[in-house]
Amino acid sequence: MMTTLRACLFATLLLLTPLIASAQGDGWAQSSFADSGLSEPKLRVMSAAIRSDQFKKIGSIAIARHGKLAFEDYLEGDAATLRDTRSATKSITDILVGIALKQGKLPGVNARVLDLLPERARQMQNPDPRKLAITLEDFLSMSSPLECDDWNDASRGNEERMYLVEDWAQFILDLPVRGRMRLGEKPETPEYGRFFSYCTGGVFVLSEVLSRVTGFRTDRYAQQNLFAPLGIVSAEWVYSPLNVPQTGGGLRLSTRSLLKIGQMYLDGGSWHGQQIVPQDWVQNSTRPHVRIDDATEYGYLWWIKSFKSGNESYPAFFMSGNGGNKVVVVPKLDLVAVITSTNFNTHGMHEQTERILTDYILPAVKQ
Repeated sequence: MMTTLRACLFATLLLLTPLIASAQGDGWAQSSFADSGLSEPKLRVMSAAIRSDQFKKIGSIAIARHGKLAFEDYLEGDAATLRDTRSATKSITDILVGIALKQGKLPGVNARVLDLLPERARQMQNPDPRKLAITLEDFLSMSSPLECDDWNDASRGNEERMYLVEDWAQFILDLPVRGRMRLGEKPETPEYGRFFSYCTGGVFVLSEVLSRVTGFRTDRYAQQNLFAPLGIVSAEWVYSPLNVPQTGGGLRLSTRSLLKIGQMYLDGGSWHGQQIVPQDWVQNSTRPHVRIDDATEYGYLWWIKSFKSGNESYPAFFMSGNGGNKVVVVPKLDLVAVITSTNFNTHGMHEQTERILTDYILPAVKQ
């Protein structure tokens, strides 16, 4: 193992493309290791370790510190390669909802989804007053009452079943209300008053909502109101059979573009002095609205967790997708890190990218 690591480290030192790359006119200012407060030796050790047999299918890593591009390494493709980060797309959807709210296109997070999509309500199967009361916030916080759980293969609303039909939005809204079995007669009261149930389909319904209230298909609305202000010119969406952009996953962006998204949220919704998303929306999106487990909470389509490195713990919010894809914002360190991976549907995929963060990236920061 050590021999392999040394060989990879030597090859990395000789062959690795420059770790501090030119911004190539994409809006990123570059920074030296010294100015960014990052340890070059530790990051080179990380690059060597990733090229050894310790990690699987890592595509790229990029780090911004103090608002500047400080490090990037490409193991598959290059800076222009569009990365399939799967459910990291969901956080983009949160941003678009925030922009629509700023523009007055949406009345607020308590707006009822079926009031915004009345024709869906008229066609809906399994009618229930609780379904009529579903709000934007319910879908944003993964806490709607629908029987939809992507983490449960038996769930009627599991996303794999949605992909088998033509009308994805109607499929989700037709679902029955889920039940919860409990021990004892007294129902539990969840922290923040919500039960978490990971539902990609609910986030897809928000694509139809955004299109209805803005008058633009969601991909076009995103290009005009989010990507263009960020200087993002390349984005590739996935579409439903009815040609509705899939806001629940699959959007492909470059590593640097993903880094911009994280940097914008670190800076309270602004990029190069332009306020793209309201600051209060950023704060509300990245604070806890529902608890997932003892270590993890959920905001509005953003994950919230503290990452431990050495004796320190670093609160963070992040985008996350199948394969272990991550866009992690660490306010305490004024740092954004992107880790992309094609290690889809494998055991330990998220653990391996979190290990890159906790064992290499965070220790490389000089306090």
